[in-house]
Amino acid sequence: MKTDQIAIQLYTLRDFTKTRADFAATLKRVRDIGYQAIELAGTADIEPAEAAKIARDAGLKICASHESPLENPQQVVDRLGALGTDHAVYAYPAGFDLSSPAQVDMLIAGLESAGSVLRRAGITLCYHHHALEYIRHIGHTVLEEIFARTSPHHLQAELDIHWIQAGGGDPAETCRNFAGRLPLLHVKDYTVTADGERAFAEVGYGNLNIPEIVAAAESAGCRWFIVEQDICPGDPFDCIARSFEFLRKLASDA
Repeated sequence: MKTDQIAIQLYTLRDFTKTRADFAATLKRVRDIGYQAIELAGTADIEPAEAAKIARDAGLKICASHESPLENPQQVVDRLGALGTDHAVYAYPAGFDLSSPAQVDMLIAGLESAGSVLRRAGITLCYHHHALEYIRHIGHTVLEEIFARTSPHHLQAELDIHWIQAGGGDPAETCRNFAGRLPLLHVKDYTVTADGERAFAEVGYGNLNIPEIVAAAESAGCRWFIVEQDICPGDPFDCIARSFEFLRKLASDA
């Protein structure tokens, strides 16, 4: 991993990107911290070409964008073309009951179909998971089914190491198992409260073995290491700065 591969998921800063002015000011602060790339999600509704210009003016690359491509993949193709990025991420299986094999079949068919449309336009569709994809159907998790039954040409992964651990998986091993299908990684951490509850933490300040996981993802061909912290107990900008500094020290060009 190199420093310019460390990105920030803007969902972490969603409360600071609700207007165009806030979006621009936030991107400047992100670049000042040291990040060189962003992933879009949870921000103000800004025209894609304008969002791309704001990012460029801040010195940031848009490495990916969370989208909903199943119903209208061509719309996503057009949007990503304007954004200037080639990774569209399906972030959550809204409307699908993953405990139902029939519903999982429908989700997989939709992902395969949308992914083929995006691929023809030079865009990679990635699937972002949570813990619910660790539901098991006859010995296999839904996450395993999704990737076993789709073409690597049509669907790649945005693994989330927090949710892998929460679902009972091994983040480093999972990264290794996704070799060749892992362009994006959500780098997150968590600790445990006095009540035994899981709590989000800055990267490197929780219980996950971040150096091992980053090395495993890098060996699997990961291109972007995307920091995300769903909930920050203090100032989110301080949180993302701590995460960046920890990862920067792991970077090969540090």
